[in-house]
Amino acid sequence: MKVSKNHDAIDQRQFEKLFKLHFQQLHGFAKNFVQDSDTARDICQQVFIRFWEKRNEIDTTRSLKSWLFTAVRNKCLNHIRDHKKYRSQVLDLDCGYYNLYNEQHNEVEEQDLKNQINVALDSLPDKCRQVFEMSRFGDMKYREIADELNISQKTVEAHMSKAIKVMRSALKHYLFWVYCIYCFL
Repeated sequence: MKVSKNHDAIDQRQFEKLFKLHFQQLHGFAKNFVQDSDTARDICQQVFIRFWEKRNEIDTTRSLKSWLFTAVRNKCLNHIRDHKKYRSQVLDLDCGYYNLYNEQHNEVEEQDLKNQINVALDSLPDKCRQVFEMSRFGDMKYREIADELNISQKTVEAHMSKAIKVMRSALKHYLFWVYCIYCFL
């Protein structure tokens, strides 16, 4: 969809049409990168929000579809990069590693977080928990886990997706706190 040749900003009606026309396709495209429907949906929504905020700066004489797909691809690649960083530094869930509050951290909150992590891990099915622990605590790649457990890599990915959803849900009250600590250390 192209709007006009004179760099006019996109109005709300045109934006809604663009959203309805491309969201599902962009969602499928993003899902191929991040392997998770919820994450893919979040990425697409973020791209559309950014598009709306920058609508006055975007050259509407060029393909908007191309702009959207490029933005989604870049956002997915950033998510993958950041997720690896997050995985290795935050979701390892070793709170003892962080010197919370500059040597003055609250041990009660730390212990509560560790207890919540253990409860969440215990709620996972055995194979799912095993895969999660091999990935997060054993720092193994999906291919290595699949080989060791004699399962497909897709099965490993499915277990990880389920485990991460359970962990996010169980730790949703703590993730912002952990994120803030991680960002401000």
